[in-house]
Amino acid sequence: MTTDRQQFTGSMRFLHWLMAATVLTMLGIGVAMVTSLGEYHRLVSIHRPLGILILILVVIRFVNRLFSTLPPFPATMSPRERSAAHWSEILLYALLFVEPLVGWGMLSAARYPIVLFGSLHLFPILPHSVMLYAALRRAHTLLAYLLFLAFIAHFGAILFHTLIVRDRMFSRMAPWRVRAL
Repeated sequence: MTTDRQQFTGSMRFLHWLMAATVLTMLGIGVAMVTSLGEYHRLVSIHRPLGILILILVVIRFVNRLFSTLPPFPATMSPRERSAAHWSEILLYALLFVEPLVGWGMLSAARYPIVLFGSLHLFPILPHSVMLYAALRRAHTLLAYLLFLAFIAHFGAILFHTLIVRDRMFSRMAPWRVRAL
């Protein structure tokens, strides 16, 4: 079996795949909200607490990352690829943090309640303002597109390294323990 130096820690892998599932779910719900007026309110009631869950998870994941040892990049990666991987990671963390905050602020500016569960509501983080709501709604949409593009780029890079370069990049974050070559 590999050591944690060749593979991310178990907690990092768990949080990565949990976030991947929540983000994919959230992106799917976001698309469905735009295209399905009949199910809009039901989808929103899932979208709001799931966004807060993503916000909580990204903070936990970031703190976990700060205190964990990261496995080295494969030797096949050029310095330019390593830099791109580093900056794309920062972009993904930033988007996963900012997108739910913008959504929360947008709903606060519109005075929409953010129901987490039953009678548990989040407090507003911004004052009521129709103009602020409109600007944040547009920003929330643009950030969602950017998050989707960053997610696709991340997925594409992993596929490229796994299927073309064959440098075992995927094994670093595989949800299961992998054997060293």
